[in-house]
Amino acid sequence: MTLAPRAVLVHRTTEYEELLARHGTHGQAAFFLSSRGRDIREVAERHHRAHRALEEAAAAVPLTWRQGRVERADLDRFLFGPEDVVVVVGQDGLVANAAKYLTGQPVIGIDTDPGRNPGVLVRHRAAAARTLLPAALDRRTPADELTMVEAVTDDAQRLLALNEIYVGPPGHQTARYRLGADEDGPADGDGRAAEPQASSGVLVGTGTGATGWLRSLWQQRDSALPLPGAVEARLIWFVREAWPSPATGTSRVEGLLTAGERLRVTVESDRLVAFGDGMEGDALELAWGQTVRLGVADTALRLVG
Repeated sequence: MTLAPRAVLVHRTTEYEELLARHGTHGQAAFFLSSRGRDIREVAERHHRAHRALEEAAAAVPLTWRQGRVERADLDRFLFGPEDVVVVVGQDGLVANAAKYLTGQPVIGIDTDPGRNPGVLVRHRAAAARTLLPAALDRRTPADELTMVEAVTDDAQRLLALNEIYVGPPGHQTARYRLGADEDGPADGDGRAAEPQASSGVLVGTGTGATGWLRSLWQQRDSALPLPGAVEARLIWFVREAWPSPATGTSRVEGLLTAGERLRVTVESDRLVAFGDGMEGDALELAWGQTVRLGVADTALRLVG
């Protein structure tokens, strides 16, 4: 028996809801914001816009479909199915948060706050959901296959991200590791041995991520490397604040990875973490001597429209 399609609406707690959870009442939250020069009416209006968009998207789901909802904090515990159409209602970053848990399901991004969000990934208004939902099941419907980045450890743990993966210390300590290309033996394809480094971490990301954190690093160091496009099977990577010392080098602080190429990081600290797209609560734990390889994922995000 074939399951009916399921629309899964992904959303997140609004700032207004977080304020109420912290302060208990609207009045207390209003007093807290006013003491810091802010007006709660602005925050409440954004909350109402988000909920109107969510309910409008829910009402657009065809009657013959199933429907589910998941909040951002619960994404790592939600089981997406192959028959799902994922409707992300919120900000661009929420699409990236959901992407790592998907395996090719079509995604529709609904912008709850036009003009405030860049709209790179949440490209549509809620009113468009009525047309986009049935169209998403048709493979002929225009969609961008956005490149993703993956990290795979030597004990077969795997992490996906749409924007970037960070490998580094969980706090503000210095990360110690060896950095090289993914090849058997002590030397990389260019003949250079893997370099021992001390830094605040390594960032590897996609063309989608090149509009955010990666771009800031690219601009900061005035890099001559070309930023990848969102659908290009190419990644860019940077070492953050590499520290030169008698035991650590800084000759490898940026680079590009094409499909099939891997950046290898071998841990030489007691504990490092790898997490994607800011989801620190869903990180890989890396112990001394462990190796993680980063490169273009064989999974892409199918973004409708």
